[in-house]
Amino acid sequence: MKRTFDLIISAIGLICLIWLIFLLALLVRSTSRGPGIFKQHRVGLGQRIFTCYKLRTMHFETSTDATHNVSASSVTGLGRLLRRLKLDELPQLWNVFKGDMSLVGPRPCLPLQTELIEERQLRGVFSIRPGITGLAQVQGIDMSEPKRLAEVDAEYLAQQSLLYDLSLIIRTLGGGGSGDRIRV
Repeated sequence: MKRTFDLIISAIGLICLIWLIFLLALLVRSTSRGPGIFKQHRVGLGQRIFTCYKLRTMHFETSTDATHNVSASSVTGLGRLLRRLKLDELPQLWNVFKGDMSLVGPRPCLPLQTELIEERQLRGVFSIRPGITGLAQVQGIDMSEPKRLAEVDAEYLAQQSLLYDLSLIIRTLGGGGSGDRIRV
């Protein structure tokens, strides 16, 4: 049921918002050097590595380290707005459509975030697809707190349902959560 929901909503989202994704990607390209769509390897279901897509919010030369380890000066002016409005996540609808991600689940981590990967392994979190949003996100918990994040991911795993996912989507669209912190 969850996969069917993800497939339908991501397809509708892509059909309705593809113009906005392309417009924003062009805007990103025109305001800073580099591609408008950012690609990065992430850890997904069963610890399989996949390519995650987002609108680029940081300068092109920025390292591919975890966001909480990157300086705030790395974020472009447009990037700050895209992150605040959560529009940088729109290309991930393609990841959901392809089956790499779900609309709701644990945020996909980078392969270099070994502490978080170990904590998630201990709690069985890799048994579900990562999500665009999730319980940890609406609670403002980011990847700079690996153990706490994995505990909340496991809490979501234990109580996930379609209704619960809908409530988390509504909370996210209503402004819940602050996204990943950036080092000042």
